[in-house]
Amino acid sequence: MKRMIYQVCLGKAKDSKLYKHCMDSVHTYCLANDIEHRVQTYPILRIKPDVFATNRSKDSYMKHGGFLPIYEKENAFDFCGDYDQIAIVDADIYIKPDAPNIFDDFGTEDPFGAVVEMDMPINAKYMAKIKNYSHMQYQSLAGKMNSSKWRYETATGFEFMNMGLILLNCEKFSEHLKGKSAKEFLNQAQFKDFIDGIGPWKWSTDQTLLNYWLRKHEIPFKRMDWKWNALYSALTAGKVQEAHFVHFFLKDLLPEKGENVEELMNLIK
Repeated sequence: MKRMIYQVCLGKAKDSKLYKHCMDSVHTYCLANDIEHRVQTYPILRIKPDVFATNRSKDSYMKHGGFLPIYEKENAFDFCGDYDQIAIVDADIYIKPDAPNIFDDFGTEDPFGAVVEMDMPINAKYMAKIKNYSHMQYQSLAGKMNSSKWRYETATGFEFMNMGLILLNCEKFSEHLKGKSAKEFLNQAQFKDFIDGIGPWKWSTDQTLLNYWLRKHEIPFKRMDWKWNALYSALTAGKVQEAHFVHFFLKDLLPEKGENVEELMNLIK
């Protein structure tokens, strides 16, 4: 099996101690498990909102030269012809030294895999947050589909996967791209409102786009165990210590904005 972990770290993010520490942990993990590690440090896809239609703030794209860096990691799709399996891992995910091989757990049956947030052992505060978020992002989309396509729970709202960690079985996943490059995939008309940030998607990322696409087209996906994408600060007490991959999301809300790496590592031991 030829496998790769793909990461994106652009601009000022490259100067972050937290991101460097997390990406170093990924590199070490790849060496231990015979996985190729590839880091994209400059923009390639340059997905742009329509300046005449967008609802996004100009600062969200103009400071990056007019494009949205949140869609750069889909560039990994263009490597599907070179690998059997690919994991796309956000730069703020730390892999613990004793973590097992994630690809072994993923298997080879499903084209796509990720962790569903409502399946995580999340605390009550975060439950309320994702319920509100899921209604804002997905309620209108779910209403257009058969209810069987979109799971709903009273406490947490509509099911969605956290796209900070994405797994691909390349041959099967490529069938659903239908010959499109990563840029052609993102620039489809069906995704225009997400790219332009229309209405409730003003602040949306590739997470909304991919969750919608998977369900609209009934693409099979594997719900990975929460330990592969443990959201730091969102879990109930003691759970982050059980995780394999720790996702230090919402960096600005972390102690010292996550730059005191030693403190964070002590907190997850």
